[in-house]
Parts: sequence; structure tokens; C-alpha cells
Amino acid sequence: MLPAGDAELVQIADAALADAARRAGAWLACHAGCTQCCHGAFAIGALDAERLSATMRALETEDPARASAIRQRAEAWIARYSCGFPGDAKTGILGTSEADQEAFDEFANNAPCPALDPETGHCGVYAGRPMTCRVFGPPVRNEGGAFGHCELCFQGAPTAEVVACEMHVPHELEEQLLEELGDASETVVAYALVRSR
Repeated sequence: MLPAGDAELVQIADAALADAARRAGAWLACHAGCTQCCHGAFAIGALDAERLSATMRALETEDPARASAIRQRAEAWIARYSCGFPGDAKTGILGTSEADQEAFDEFANNAPCPALDPETGHCGVYAGRPMTCRVFGPPVRNEGGAFGHCELCFQGAPTAEVVACEMHVPHELEEQLLEELGDASETVVAYALVRSR
């Protein structure tokens, strides 16, 4: 069950993205249908997984056909990639050993996200997407203090311009909600999409 504060986290992240996009202007190449960031597996925490599951439960009532299509893509994704899954392939929980983490670096790097509608290029669970998806595009400062952003964005931009468009991510609130949830495990999007039942 999602902690009550998740709605606030989503609102803060979405407002920060809108503000960064406003400041970035034409430097930010992100647009509906651009799907480069929708390929490759990435780890999501229990909060993201629960948000995706809740979104799928709502979608099963609001738009059963779309929910079914997403679930089928997620099940096909799991069937294709579970044999090399660096963790528990039944539950989708990622392993925490050094070997598991190294294996994950090379795992399903080109696989399309099962939430991605291949016909429209849109995310089928956009409202419930993980925080990684919500902050991808604009410059975000990593733990080491360096900036990272989508490689399609800020091409040719002076460093000062990139820094001026930094997106401020509510890491502290997300960590607090994860503690409240009491689950430190990580998974990938496909497993979160099929566990809503």
C-alpha cells in the first residue's frame, strides 16, 4: 500500500520537472513519442513498484484493454529476460551481491519498457511512472556532485546553461517514504506491472 506522502512526492517531482523544463527551453529535447529513455532495464525501489501496481489496479477498472496489453508486454518481457535475471527471477527482486550488481549493468540494456506502447510511443502508466522516469531529461546532480542529463538534451549547451537548468529532486522525502514502507528491495518495471493482482 502506498504511503500517504507519495502523492506529495509525485507533485514535488512533477513541479520540479516543469520548472526545469521552463528554464531549459529549447535545450530540453524531450517530447511525447521520444522513447530513447524507455529502453533498458533499471532498478526501481519498493515505492515505485507499489505506485506502478496501484496504477495498474486503477487501469484495470478504467481501461481494461490497455491494462491487458501492458500486462501481456510485461509477461512477455519477464519470459524473455528472466533466465538472466540478476536476482530472484520468480519474485523479480534484484540481487544485492557484487556479482548480481555487475550482471545488472549488462542486463536487458536494449529491452523496451513493457509500459511503452509500441504503436504510439507513449507510456501506458505515465501517471504512476517511477521517479527515475520523472527526473530523466533535465540536468540532475548525482551523489558525486556531477550533472547528468539525457544525451539528446543540451547538445552544445555551455556548462553554465546546463547548471542553470538543474532539476532539484526530492530525495529526502523519497527516502523517508521508503523507510515508512519498510521495504528496501529493488525490482524492475516489468515485475511491478504484473504484481497488481
